[in-house]
Formats: sequence, structure tokens, C-alpha cells
Amino acid sequence: MISDQFAKLWSKLSKEMKTHMETELAPSLTEGQLHVLEVLLFSEQERMKPSDLLGHLDTTPAAVTTLLDRMEKNGLIQRERDEKDRRIVWILVTDKGTEECRRGLAIREQFLTYQLNKISAHNQQLLVYLLGKIAG
Repeated sequence: MISDQFAKLWSKLSKEMKTHMETELAPSLTEGQLHVLEVLLFSEQERMKPSDLLGHLDTTPAAVTTLLDRMEKNGLIQRERDEKDRRIVWILVTDKGTEECRRGLAIREQFLTYQLNKISAHNQQLLVYLLGKIAG
């Protein structure tokens, strides 16, 4: 069945990418932290609170807090209380966080380029088009 073949291939590629990313990003960054940095740096919102991340991550508020705690401990982000409403905490990406995000994006780009270069440019475009159809 085609869906079984698709599931196996998708799973294999996903696993290869995850393993590659986790290996290459270590020890200063994880794939989840890279995703958070991407959201923070490339979001249309000027500033974000931890709760704003929930719409971008498939996790719980407690897990976001734990993730941010680790990122802050590693110097990737800092938290800042709002001057007018001290209950609000803003997440700011540090210079180190920006550098690590750039490094992570380059690692991902290199991996994906390597994989995509196994097929012709035409088939790359076709693959992206078809995946776009599937993803909606």
C-alpha cells in the first residue's frame, strides 16, 4: 500500500534528520531550542511571552517553562519583566542565542541540501510542490 511506503520513508527521513540535528547542534543547542529561537527571532510579533510560544510548539505550558529555563541557563535567552505590568515576562534572545540560531539553521540547510541534491532540481521543485499539497 502506498501509504505504508510513504509512512516508512517519512519516518526514516525524519529520524535521520533528527539524529543529525541533535548530534551537530550538541552540546550548546537542541532541535527544540533551535525551533524556539526561530520563532522568537522570525516571528511577526515584536516581543513574545512564554504563553505566545504555545501556538508554535506541540507541548504544554510546563514544558515550555522547563525549555526556557534551560535556554536561559545556557545564555540563549533572557527573561525581562514588563515595566508597566510586572506580571508579564518577555523573552529576549541574547547575542549567543542569535549566533546559535544562525549555526543551527546552517546545519539544517546543509543537511537538507545534501538530501535534496540526490535528485534533480526539477524533482526537488516537484517534491516541494507535492509536499505542499499534502500539508495543505
